[in-house]
Amino acid sequence: MSAELAVVYAALILQDDNVEITSDKLQTLVKAAGIEVEPVWFSLYAKALAGQDLKALLLNVGAPGAGGAAAATGAAGAAASTEAAVEEAVEEKEESDDDMGFGLFD
Repeated sequence: MSAELAVVYAALILQDDNVEITSDKLQTLVKAAGIEVEPVWFSLYAKALAGQDLKALLLNVGAPGAGGAAAATGAAGAAASTEAAVEEAVEEKEESDDDMGFGLFD
């Protein structure tokens, strides 16, 4: 098992038990599992996960942002306008390729 995976599993265990995720607690769990991990990983993950709700992060993996339903509807409108802008940019790029006077297979 990789060091990063061991620390992630330890963080998930702590979150499941509603215990604050700290580097000391992560290190205790990983050490109890008998896995050698460099100490930097514990502090790195503890800082990254401080104040984060892992359950919400896992349940909203495919969701856009963490802004709630209002943000989701706003994001849908923004996504539609973004798609239109991307399509325009692609069309402009295709037109500009024709202006060069040569093609890919010339």
